[in-house]
Parts: sequence; C-alpha cells; structure tokens
Amino acid sequence: MFRTQYLDYAALTSQLQAWAGQYPNFVKLESIGKSREGRDVHLLTIGANPDEIRPAVWVDGNMHASEFCGSSVALAIAEDLIAIHCGKLDVAQLPAHMAEMVKSHLFYIVPRMAPDGAEAVLKTGRYIRSDVTDRRADQGRSYWQNADIDGDGQIGYMRQQHANGEMVELKEAPGVLVARQPEDVGPFYRVFPEGHIANFSGGHIPDPDFLGDTQTDYNRNFPYQWGAENEQQGAGEFPGSEPETRALLEFHAAHPNIFAWINYHTFGGVFLRPSHDLPDNQMDQADLAVFKQVAVWAKDLTGYPMVSGFHDFQYVPGVPARGVITGYAYHQRGALSYCVELWDIFAQIGVEKKTRFVDFYAQLERKDLVALAKWDSEVNHSRIFRPWRQFTHPQIGPVELGGFDMRVGISNPPYEKLDEVCRQHSATTLRVASLLPAIAVEVTATESLSAGVTRIELRVSNAGYLGSHGISSAKKLAHVEPLRLTVEGDGVALAAPANAVTQLGHLDGWGQGPHGGYMIALPWTRGNGNERKVSLVVQGSGQLRVKVGSCRVGFKTLAIEVI
Repeated sequence: MFRTQYLDYAALTSQLQAWAGQYPNFVKLESIGKSREGRDVHLLTIGANPDEIRPAVWVDGNMHASEFCGSSVALAIAEDLIAIHCGKLDVAQLPAHMAEMVKSHLFYIVPRMAPDGAEAVLKTGRYIRSDVTDRRADQGRSYWQNADIDGDGQIGYMRQQHANGEMVELKEAPGVLVARQPEDVGPFYRVFPEGHIANFSGGHIPDPDFLGDTQTDYNRNFPYQWGAENEQQGAGEFPGSEPETRALLEFHAAHPNIFAWINYHTFGGVFLRPSHDLPDNQMDQADLAVFKQVAVWAKDLTGYPMVSGFHDFQYVPGVPARGVITGYAYHQRGALSYCVELWDIFAQIGVEKKTRFVDFYAQLERKDLVALAKWDSEVNHSRIFRPWRQFTHPQIGPVELGGFDMRVGISNPPYEKLDEVCRQHSATTLRVASLLPAIAVEVTATESLSAGVTRIELRVSNAGYLGSHGISSAKKLAHVEPLRLTVEGDGVALAAPANAVTQLGHLDGWGQGPHGGYMIALPWTRGNGNERKVSLVVQGSGQLRVKVGSCRVGFKTLAIEVI
C-alpha cells in the first residue's frame, strides 16, 4: 500500500514485520530507540547474514513530520532489495553485475525518524516540524498553540480580515492568498495557525512560528557544528537531546561500516550535497568527483539536479545551517552523504529556474500560485486549496478556517504519483550502493621451498568503485581503520612469526567520478593501488587461516590447505 498511500505507524510497522517474518535469512527488524510517546524507531537491516559486518548503506526518511514520502521511498528501496535477494536481478533496470554488487552489501533502513510527529500530521493535519512536544522552560510566553478549534478532526489555518493584513486573495484563483502589494485593494488578511494563543493577554497577538508549540527540529540536533537555540532555531537542548536522534548517533558510533548515507526529505526536487559550510573549491576534490557521479544518476533517473548546500541552499546567504544530519554524516562519519528533497512540485507547475535553488521556496510569483491552484484542481483533486468557512474564535473574534492543506500535493506527491517517485529514487539509491568497496583475498601462487616449507603468495584487492576508506576525506577519521592481514594455523606455523599480522593500509577504488580523471593530453591511468601482495613462508602441513579486513569493511577469511 505504501506506493499508493501514506502509512500510519500501525500500517508501517505491520509492513516491516511482514517482511522480517517472510524473509528471516536476509531481513532483520529491530528497534534502535523509542520516541517520547513510546513508539519504536524501526530499523530494517537487509542483507544475507544481516549481523555480519561489511560495507553498508544507510537510508532514513520522514525526520520532518509532514514529509511522509521519505517513508514511502525508504520502503520502496527495501522492497526492491528484497526482490534482488529473491533472484530478481533486473529490479529498477539495474544491470545484473551491479545488482550482484548491491546484494553483497548491507542496508540499514529507518523509514520513519519522527514517528510521533508523522502520526499527528497524518491524522490531524497539524503542522509539526519533528517532535510533538515543547519542554522549554519559558512556558509563560505568549505563543500560538495548535488545536482543532471547531471539532472537525483537522488542524489547519485561519485567516482574519484586517486593514493592515499582509495577504490578499487572488482574483484569478479565489481562496488562494498571496503577499499583498501596494497596488492591491482589499479585503486584506492576516493568517494564523488554527488554534489558541497560550497566555493570551487580551490584546497582543504573537507572531506565528514554525516551532511555536514544539521545540526541536531533528535536522538541527546533530553534533556537527551544533549551535544553541540562540544561534540555530530548533537545535534542542544539546546535540542528540532527542531520543530519535540519540538512537541514530548511538547506532552509527557502533557501526563504522556505513559508507553511504541517504537522508530523504520533501519537497522541491533536488539532491543536496556537501558541503553546506564550505565552497566547492575548499572541498576534497576526490569527494566532489564522486558526488558528480551520483549527480549523473540523479538527473538521468529522477530529473532532479544535485546542488551544493553552500552555494545553493543557505536560507540566509552566508549563514549555513548547523547541526544537520548530512553534515554529521559527511564530516564526522566519513559517509558519501546527501539529502534528497523529494517531489518536484515546481516542475509540475512550470516555475522558472532560480539562480539559487533555495529561492524556489520563497520567491514564487503570483502566476506560479495561479498555476498551482489550477494544477491542484485539475490534477490533485483539490487537496491543497479548500473552501474557507466562517468561525468565531474565542480570543480574536471572527475568522475563516481551512483554505490550505500542504500534506498531499505540496509537502508530498499526490497518491497517484507516489509510485513513480518511489521507483525513481529506489533506482538511484541502488546504483549508489554499487559504489561501495569490495575486498577480496586469494592465493595467487604456492611453491615448495624444501621439505615441509612452503611459500604462499596472496593478493588482497578491492574491486569496488570507492576505496576501502570510502570517500577520500574519510581517511582522517579514527574509525576509518586501514586493512590488516592476520594469520593463524593448525599444523602449520609461520617461518617468521612477526608476519602473523601485516598492516596493509587502505586500498584504492577504481572510481574517479564521471570523467574518470581522464585528460585527453594525459591518457594514462593510475598504478595498482587497489591491491597488495603478501608473501608467507610456512612450515608443516595443515590448515592456514588468513583473515583480511578492518572494522570499516568487515573481514574476509580464507582457509588454505598446506600439504
């Protein structure tokens, strides 16, 4: 059902449990934490022997409560992975060799990071950024408190006529409000969230705020460049102060094997890549080349561009967002990390290209809103713009309720287009998963040197696009452990016991971005930095066990019979 509708917590849980029950050999369901209202933060692990550490991809969705489509795409990725493990290697038009590579890796999928908030938005329409609670000390302040004031089961918006109102109704689209201009004639309106004013003085009406009666934006609660509330609204009391974000931080601290991290949001139709706090010319250029590889797939498979968080997505120019999940994933966990704003409503209604992508959200022209209203009526079954209805508010007097519902059509695609979005983004993520390193160890030669003495030549190699470290900048991180080779035997012993442990360092991958590092005047490639050769001399006969790997890539074991 998740490809045609948005699932509540019970339905989402039921779907995850069904997969785990049906495919226990490669699907594992667990809870990595509890929300403040007691709901599980579900984690689905997909891969043969799911407890065996090896290169992994992390996927999360719906960390902002109203962005349900992220959950749907995460579930679609899980469903396509299950199909691949069941032998359907042509899922998502993925070439068979890439599907086999994807099948060898692990996936950690958290379809819903904000289970409490999503449940409230799904059921009532109340605007919630992430968490439903407000635990701030200054409870005596005056603020808007969301509430269903007319008892219809939904929480929307209120408009009130006022001579100094900042909004005016579009003549071409009755009921649709736009920013007032000097040439406009009334009536004019002020717009408030449906609800009450807490600690109302009887005169002062507070400004509405997107975190008015809730406290934390999960995407400001991560450790990288975290700033307190006076520096970054929605930051929380401290990094990881929320049980949902803390659950992720603890899981990732225990899992250094995560090489790629995809964070699904809505809306806008764009891939946002690092760095959000540095210009491209100050980024690791090898990292940037890998992001350009992902950008090719993003454009080809989804039609979305990939843009820099620094150059194209600062709400206030020169002021990067702090405490965001992708900054943490990229800078502190060494992951190929990016955020996807699913659902390109701007393309649907023909909005002209903006110089900075973030300007799409705040610089819509009246003609764009006329187009949105037309699209809503003709394509979206009038789910966004609904008739206003009169009501007498107990604190501020006559108002009109309704008019606007972002849930289906703006924040998330219409149900009729959901499957298309799921298919496009699952296909993209599966290709990204094929970039992970693939470490192997093999015997290349054996030679009897004398009676009971044998030389064994080993080759340790990486067949993956990425190096054993992952992205280039990850090399400096403590948990990005270089490879080592260890040896033990039954009936055989090393002639040089000091060779029982060999530090191999990192192995390169073969990928260098969509252009491969190629220059027409300099057509050569690199050396063999993707392999190491090890020579062992052993005495006796029996079994020699060679183990190669690290906490970053997991371990491969090779048993060698020495005669």
